[in-house]
Amino acid sequence: MPDRNELESHISSDVRALSAVSEEIGRAFGSLHELRRNDFRALLLIMVADVDGTPLTAGELGTQLGLTSAAMTYLVERMIESGHIRREKDERDRRKVILRYDTHGMEVARGFFGPLGARTHSALSAVPDSDLAAAHRVFSVLIDAMRAHHSELLPQLKKNARSD
Repeated sequence: MPDRNELESHISSDVRALSAVSEEIGRAFGSLHELRRNDFRALLLIMVADVDGTPLTAGELGTQLGLTSAAMTYLVERMIESGHIRREKDERDRRKVILRYDTHGMEVARGFFGPLGARTHSALSAVPDSDLAAAHRVFSVLIDAMRAHHSELLPQLKKNARSD
C-alpha cells in the first residue's frame, strides 16, 4: 500500500487526467454541435449549478466565464435561439431570471453523453458500493478545496481583467 503522500499524489494525477479527457470530450461535443468554447463552458456551468441547487443568472454566468455583459448577452441570446437554454423566473425570487437547459439542449446532451453514461455505469459495476461512497467523499472534498482556491483567485482575476 502506498503511503499517504503517494496516495494524494496519485489522486491529484487522476484528477488532472480526468479533467484533461473531460475537456477533450467537451471539445468534441462542441465541434459536433457547432458550439464555441464558451458556449460549452456555459452549458456545463449551467448544469453544475442546477445540480448543486444554485441555478445561475446571466450575470453570474458571465462572471464565471469572465465575459463582459455585452458578450454575455450575445452568448445567451445565441444559446436561446439555438434551443440549448432558456430563461426562467427563479421560483425563490421572482425578480431574478435564471438560465436552464431547454428541451432541445437536453436532447442533444443526452444523445451525446448517454453512451458515456452507459460506459461509466458499466465500468463502475464491479466496484463495491463502499468504494463508490468513499470516492464520492474524496471528490466532494477535492471539489470544495478547488472551489475555495478559485474563490481566493477571483479578486486577482478581476483586477487583471480591469487592466486589460
